[in-house]
Amino acid sequence: MKDLFSIGEVSRYQKISKQTLIFYDKVGLFRPAYVDPNNGYRYYSASQIDYLDTILIMKKIGFSLKEIKEHMEHYNIDSSLIAFRKQIAAIDRQIQELRLIRSRVLHRCEQMEASKNERENGGAAFVEEVEAQYILFREVKAPYTLKEISISTKQCFADAFQEQLPIFFQSGVMVPLRHIREGRFTEAVTAFLPIEKTDKVPNIRRLPAGTCAAVYHVGDYLSIGRSYQKLLDFCEANSLNILSDSYEFCINDYLTSHDENEYITKIVFYVEEREKQGKPRP
Repeated sequence: MKDLFSIGEVSRYQKISKQTLIFYDKVGLFRPAYVDPNNGYRYYSASQIDYLDTILIMKKIGFSLKEIKEHMEHYNIDSSLIAFRKQIAAIDRQIQELRLIRSRVLHRCEQMEASKNERENGGAAFVEEVEAQYILFREVKAPYTLKEISISTKQCFADAFQEQLPIFFQSGVMVPLRHIREGRFTEAVTAFLPIEKTDKVPNIRRLPAGTCAAVYHVGDYLSIGRSYQKLLDFCEANSLNILSDSYEFCINDYLTSHDENEYITKIVFYVEEREKQGKPRP
């Protein structure tokens, strides 16, 4: 039709699907100038192309379709300036959140790379100095099977996502030293997620800085006893007193591999040399 563009032409010019244009029509955001009563074909005027440009630009900036529709009902330079300033603030919040997410994903990558290097070096136990860190925790209910551990871990993730807590996308468990001494290596009593310091929820615990003995366990979780024995033997051979229960950090798990043989768990005890006894247990 003269001076009108078909929906196909608008779709090609703007690189937008016909289905999207039809949807915009149905929600009242961008309606055609004319609809042929005989066949229902939609046609758009030249002036509407600028209007569609505005919609697509605002959508690219991050406005929702509802916000765009409300804004464009009666918009001028003043209302546009208010809307754009508001969107800049929203973009700044998104940038900050993405930076935090990036740092946590990078942290996970660095841990995975470090664990691979240790595995290639034979997986020997070692001593390291650790900085203070925080965990978001949930107690595991008896009888402390993998089922109860999984439930508590998922509750931690649910808490973190609901409250938008700054977790590190990693899980772990705490196993009492008593359980380990008795050969009950998989009976964890606490599930946790490493997290940045926050006071938004009460179930946050601080793990202090200190000297730790550690080992990387490679393989499925049920075989973790062999790595615990290696770590216990290492502490005994090096005259290290174990001061804490064990903290297990999942380095490579179901989030990053479907093969349980590739699972990597870092087992950590706080320790001290025997001639330096007397420090409090973390």
